[in-house]
Amino acid sequence: MKPVIAIAKATVGEAIRRRVLLIILFIAVLLLLVAPLLGVLSARQEQTVLTGFVLGIVQLSSAVIAITLTVYMLPNEVERRTIYTILSKPVQRWQFLIGKYLGAVSALAIMMGLMAVVSVLEFGVFHQDWAKGISLLQAYGMFFVQMSLLASVAICLSTFVAPLVNFFLTGGIYLIGTLGYAFFDSFNKNPNSPALGKGLAFVVSSILPNFASYNVQNPLINPETTIQNPTMYAINAVLYGVFYIMIMLIIGMLMFDRKEV
Repeated sequence: MKPVIAIAKATVGEAIRRRVLLIILFIAVLLLLVAPLLGVLSARQEQTVLTGFVLGIVQLSSAVIAITLTVYMLPNEVERRTIYTILSKPVQRWQFLIGKYLGAVSALAIMMGLMAVVSVLEFGVFHQDWAKGISLLQAYGMFFVQMSLLASVAICLSTFVAPLVNFFLTGGIYLIGTLGYAFFDSFNKNPNSPALGKGLAFVVSSILPNFASYNVQNPLINPETTIQNPTMYAINAVLYGVFYIMIMLIIGMLMFDRKEV
């Protein structure tokens, strides 16, 4: 495990020094700080719009950071030829890939943690509602699992896809898995759907990661909306994410092991 930990630590340092990631993080924090200007609305509208705005900014910026952080990770090592130095040491390829992924997820956790702190302070200081700010942490936890899953998809594809193609492909998978998953699932369960369409919908909904299950904004924005047994819901979502991450990393390791570098 020592090589994996060492590579992960180095990856965190590299991520923190990358200007593009810092710029994305800066813009996200700036937008979160500007959010209290929504006070021109009525009290209920302000609370609802502010909560939705904050959650949307954190989720969107985290997705951009996760994709940007991972799509160039392996290609940059090959381009700079640093991978040859690392692999010439007693480091297996799978250890290198796992270390890179863990480093990326750790850097993502740091950046998302900073945004979470800013948003909690925002509700506590500007709106005197610490309970509301703290309640958002459950959404951030789900977002973190979602982004860890997204990062595993990106780093898997980076073993055999060019960075630019990977960026749009991973982004497309995220959009379909977030916005289109419910459509495919409902189409598959509809008894009136054509057999060919149901088969296609079943394949798509089975293969693509279900990012939509981590979107828990509705109960936080609209208190009338509730999730039955939220503890079991969260456990199932986390277990699904861990399982899918393992699958993506195994595929990535197999592809990376055959890749000529």
